[in-house]
Amino acid sequence: MDTIPLWPWIVFNVVIALILAVDLGVFRKVSREVEMKEAGCWTLFWVLCAIGFNILIYFWRGPQPALDFFTGYLIEESLSIDNIFIFVVVFSFFKTPCQFQHRVLFWGVIGALTMRALLISVGIVFIEQIHWSFYLFGIFLVLTALKFFWHRHEEPHLSENILLQKVKSFLPMTKTYHQEKFFVRSKGKILATPLFLVLLTIEGTDLIFAVDSIPAIFAITRDPFIVYTSNALAVLGLRSMYFLLAGVVKKFYYLRHALSFILGLVGTKMLLMDVYPISTWLSLSLILVAIVIAIIASYRHESHAK
Repeated sequence: MDTIPLWPWIVFNVVIALILAVDLGVFRKVSREVEMKEAGCWTLFWVLCAIGFNILIYFWRGPQPALDFFTGYLIEESLSIDNIFIFVVVFSFFKTPCQFQHRVLFWGVIGALTMRALLISVGIVFIEQIHWSFYLFGIFLVLTALKFFWHRHEEPHLSENILLQKVKSFLPMTKTYHQEKFFVRSKGKILATPLFLVLLTIEGTDLIFAVDSIPAIFAITRDPFIVYTSNALAVLGLRSMYFLLAGVVKKFYYLRHALSFILGLVGTKMLLMDVYPISTWLSLSLILVAIVIAIIASYRHESHAK
């Protein structure tokens, strides 16, 4: 594995930080509902960023790292679609006004990038130091795939969430939203608003998904730069994808079937790495086929339901 110097890491994160600063500081000075056209433009922007970065990797480091990046990005993007379903449930549960949802997802992305960077660092060190841990990740992904399949139509029960119950028990909170603020001062005390609880829930669910998705990309490559950048660019496009697909995500009836297959595939790839290595090209092809079949089957299911 090639050692990447420090400067590409710095440049990548600085560029991302500048884009996010422009997004919040220029386009989001006033809280408002995100329109479909705007969400579509931002989604296209982040997809083009990923494609452009993929081309850059191709000419900088060669075809195989570029293929690894694209496959990792596709896996993360596919698994992230299920996050959109969770976002819909969370915002509905907390009755979060539409104009405040962008702010929650913005800071959610910042938290997600931080958590994933830490998880990737720990995961890489763990795998490099303990080779057989790769098999543990493989078993974990296969079991997660089975769990996804058997519980594919279940919605999360937020009212039973232990984390939320614990936070509510010790954190002083207001009963209503206070614009886009996470905390307010009242009678000399600092109180959390329901918007902070929404953010905490979003971060918690993303952590759970990160634990699934990051090992999945380890099945493709153990290059920390490829793993991190493919994860980051997929996560960065998640906010705009939510506003674009929130109204139709439940129509992807067979989405979790495809996600179960993808997790099972990469888990199997890990378990067979020393016996029968599955090529990245084959993995990519099977992932694309699974996504296409899920979309077509969901469309047919929706048509028959009408």
